[in-house]
Amino acid sequence: MIFKQLQELYTHMEAAYATVAQRMGLSCDGCQDNCCSSYFHHHTHIEWAYFWQGLHELPEAVRTRYLGRALRAEAETQTALSQGLRPQVMCPVNENGRCGMYSHRLMICRLHGVPNMLRQPNGQVTHFPGCWKSQEITAQNPEIPLLDRTPFYLRLAALERQFLGPKRRHPWPKVHLTLAQMIVQGPPSLEP
Repeated sequence: MIFKQLQELYTHMEAAYATVAQRMGLSCDGCQDNCCSSYFHHHTHIEWAYFWQGLHELPEAVRTRYLGRALRAEAETQTALSQGLRPQVMCPVNENGRCGMYSHRLMICRLHGVPNMLRQPNGQVTHFPGCWKSQEITAQNPEIPLLDRTPFYLRLAALERQFLGPKRRHPWPKVHLTLAQMIVQGPPSLEP
C-alpha cells in the first residue's frame, strides 16, 4: 500500500517535470551528456526499499550484472573522492544510455534536469539550475518557470515517516547513499 502511495507521488512529480520541460522545450533526445553519470545521493529508506523491490522483480542474471557494476562504480567513486575529484561514474543500472530500472528510479532521478527550487524549513530558498542543456536554454530565456520540489519532498518525508513506523527512542540512521551503495549494501534493514 505504501509503495502505491510512493508511485502516486512519482506520477505527480513526473507531471510537474513534464510541464516545465515542455514549456522550456527541454528534451533528453540528442543530449551529448548522460545524467546517469552524475554523482547523486539518495536519502530515504522507502525509496531504497522500493528500488530493491524492483531489483527483486528482475531475472537473477540481471541483478547479478547490476551488483557487479555497482561494486565497480563504488570503487571508481572512492578513487575519485580520494583524489579530491567529483566522481563521474555511470549508474550501475544504466543499459545503453537508458535506465534499466525506469519504473523504480528514485526521486532525484525523476526530477534532475529542469531548473528547480526547494524551500528549506527555515524559509531559505535554494535554486538548482538544472542540467547543462537546461542551463543553455534558460541563459537565452530567463523567464523559464522553476519546478518547485518542496511539496514533493514534504510528501516523501511524510511517506518515509509512515514507512519507518512510530517514533522510537532512537531515530533511524540517516540515508546518504549513492545508488551503487544501495545495491551493494542490499535492502535497507528496518530493525531498530
